[in-house]
Amino acid sequence: MRFPGHGHRHPDDVVIGPLDLSAHVDEALAVQALAFGLGADEVAVRRQIVLRHMTYPGARALGATSAGRLVGFVYGMPNNRTHWWSTVVEPYLRARDHDDWLDHSFVITELHVHPHYQNRGAGRSLITTITDAATEPRSILSAIDTDSPARGLYRSLGYEDLARQVLFPSAPKPYAVMGAPLPLRRR
Repeated sequence: MRFPGHGHRHPDDVVIGPLDLSAHVDEALAVQALAFGLGADEVAVRRQIVLRHMTYPGARALGATSAGRLVGFVYGMPNNRTHWWSTVVEPYLRARDHDDWLDHSFVITELHVHPHYQNRGAGRSLITTITDAATEPRSILSAIDTDSPARGLYRSLGYEDLARQVLFPSAPKPYAVMGAPLPLRRR
C-alpha cells in the first residue's frame, strides 16, 4: 500500500487517499456490486443512500486506486442514534446491554474491495486510515453474520461482536454488529 507522495510507484501499486465519494459514487458502487454481489436494482437504491450519507456532518470517504482506477473504498461518519441504521440495531444492542456503543462511535458504513484486490491489504489500509482520523474513541460496523474473510479482518483489528443475528429490512441474511476501541489494533 502507498499513500500519495510516499515512495516509488509501481504499475500495480494500490494507493490509498481521499475520495470525493459523491463525485465517484458510480465507480464505487461498481466495486461494491462486484465485491458484494449486488444487482442493478440494489445498486440504484444504494446510490441514493450513499449520496444522502455524504451530506451528513463528519461523513468522509477514502479510496484505493490502482493505475488510476478505483479498486476499493470505505466511508463512514460519527454515529447518530436518529440515523436509520442505528434505529434498526439499537434493540439488538440494548438486549445485550451494548446500546451505549451507539454514542461516541465512528460508524464504518461501507467497506468494499474489488475481488481481484482482496487479501492484499487494501481493506485493512482503508479501515485503519479512516478510523485513525476519527475523533470518536471507538468504531462500530455491521457485517454479514458468517465466518468470512471480512469478519476475520475486523476481528484482527480488535472488533468484537456486540450483537448477532441482526435482521435488516429487505436483507436476506442476518448481520453482526461489531465494535472496537480506537485506534484499531495493528498486527
